[in-house]
Amino acid sequence: MLENKVGMIFGVANKRSIAWACAESCMNQGARLAFTYQGERLRENVEKLTREIDDTLVVPCDVTNQPEVDAAFAAVGEKFGKIDFLIHSIAFAPREALEGEFLTTSREAFLTAMEISAFSLPQLALAALPFMNEGGSIVTMSYYGAEKVVMNYNVMGVAKAALEASTRYLAADLGKHGIRVNAISAGPIQTLSARGVKNMGSLLGYVGEKAPLKRNVKASEVGDTALFLVSDLASGITGETIYVDCGYNIMGI
Repeated sequence: MLENKVGMIFGVANKRSIAWACAESCMNQGARLAFTYQGERLRENVEKLTREIDDTLVVPCDVTNQPEVDAAFAAVGEKFGKIDFLIHSIAFAPREALEGEFLTTSREAFLTAMEISAFSLPQLALAALPFMNEGGSIVTMSYYGAEKVVMNYNVMGVAKAALEASTRYLAADLGKHGIRVNAISAGPIQTLSARGVKNMGSLLGYVGEKAPLKRNVKASEVGDTALFLVSDLASGITGETIYVDCGYNIMGI
């Protein structure tokens, strides 16, 4: 399905990352991949995961450092000559902003969450554009907290709302280049970043009980949806937010 396609994956922290599940789904269908890591703390994890992968590339990329972003894309372009798809699975807010009331969010925490979790999408899309000469697909990761209030999600919910709006505006801008942009709104998954949200265990239990499928979504299911969106099977889909949450979002009281 993805033979001769080149993808760039942002957001792998460890083997439980949604970004890694997306990478596995794409690799299983023949894609060649480049991976980024943010800071030396995560470098070892990413290099260990990718050690056995043939014809890959691992580069540093801190989205708060524009020269590093530019260098990452230049390295991928030099090795592969093109980028067919990009998976954006980056989000961050200070831990203290993910508990208590949104009302007390500091200016610094708000700007940090918005820069890393939302602005990084158009930032990376712009950097990818010169390497997507044959069109392509960009997929980002959102969450239901962008649409409804989820306790303790706070500023991250606001950032995800901005991310989903950015998805639509980017889809409008990039359509003329044959580039599609979509978001996946995944149900809660016990990832490294999710553990920063207070009472995540209780949220997982509640969603697993209330969702129509009576369970929580698996990272592999999100990965398979990303595979669909970056493939030609989704050639007519852009600007959408697709829920992959075992149906939880359809439920009322």
